[in-house]
Amino acid sequence: MLENSENQPEENETMEKIAGENFTRWNETLLTEDPEKVAALYAASSTFLPTMSGELKTGRLGATEYFKHFLEQKPNSEIIQEKIQPLGDAGYVHSGRYDFEVGPEHNRKKVEARFTFIWQKDDAGAWTIIHHHSSIKPKG
Repeated sequence: MLENSENQPEENETMEKIAGENFTRWNETLLTEDPEKVAALYAASSTFLPTMSGELKTGRLGATEYFKHFLEQKPNSEIIQEKIQPLGDAGYVHSGRYDFEVGPEHNRKKVEARFTFIWQKDDAGAWTIIHHHSSIKPKG
């Protein structure tokens, strides 16, 4: 956690920028429709609770397995509400709500969902997802 409250606004702004860039990268990678490219954004030891599956997925293999089917729906997401919580210089929690459009061009449907990403820098300094939870927004 950030210790020095005097630096917090500046550091939070930097982490918000990084979070925005990482989310954009994740969403643009979905648009490639390549499950292995999407899975490459996840850490080798990641955990993933997907929107459209009740199973806990682990690692890149689990992410690839899920995205192989999910990407067939041509998802595109947009953040509706978000909060970024820095975890020092090398990690952060990004949570909130996003909407997905899924389905064929002539019959797109909106899926309202909640999300939590935990991003962390790997040993090479690249941002990777170590945990991702996404669930359909409850009614009411």
